[in-house]
Amino acid sequence: MFDDGLPDAAATFALDATDLRLIEATQAGLPICARPYHALGGRLGLDADEVMARLTRMREVGVVRRIAAVPNHYRLGYRANAMTVWDVEDVAASALGREVAALEFVSHCYRRPRRPPDWPYNLFVMVHGHERAETEAKIAAVARVLDGRVRGRAVLYSTRILKKTGLRIRSADD
Repeated sequence: MFDDGLPDAAATFALDATDLRLIEATQAGLPICARPYHALGGRLGLDADEVMARLTRMREVGVVRRIAAVPNHYRLGYRANAMTVWDVEDVAASALGREVAALEFVSHCYRRPRRPPDWPYNLFVMVHGHERAETEAKIAAVARVLDGRVRGRAVLYSTRILKKTGLRIRSADD
């Protein structure tokens, strides 16, 4: 998935009380079972079709960016994890981001504002490898996709996990 960082319909989308309850129920993850939407519906007094329809609607307008597994790469043996940052023309950044995001090994790809003079990068691409040589090969593949359209880049290797959660909303009980 590519996140271009541009405003979307989420800014004007109105959440109702049921949407908020659904977000609260899923923000720590979906239930790990054969039918997670049925389990959620049972907890919230909704049928599975309504759970799926509400989540789909929230995803379509951008309230929910994606529904996906969030693996702990370190626990899976990926120790050479790198955020690569690229300086590409702003007018081409969204199209290039979609191209890079299509690479099967790219776990995150997004566009963000530059912070001159110290931070000229506007395209961020996360790759994971078991060792640095594997990660470097993946970075080289990203560079081939961006070939001739990059003015600069940097590679930032992870040294520890800082966050493995998404947005959290306080419940009425907090």
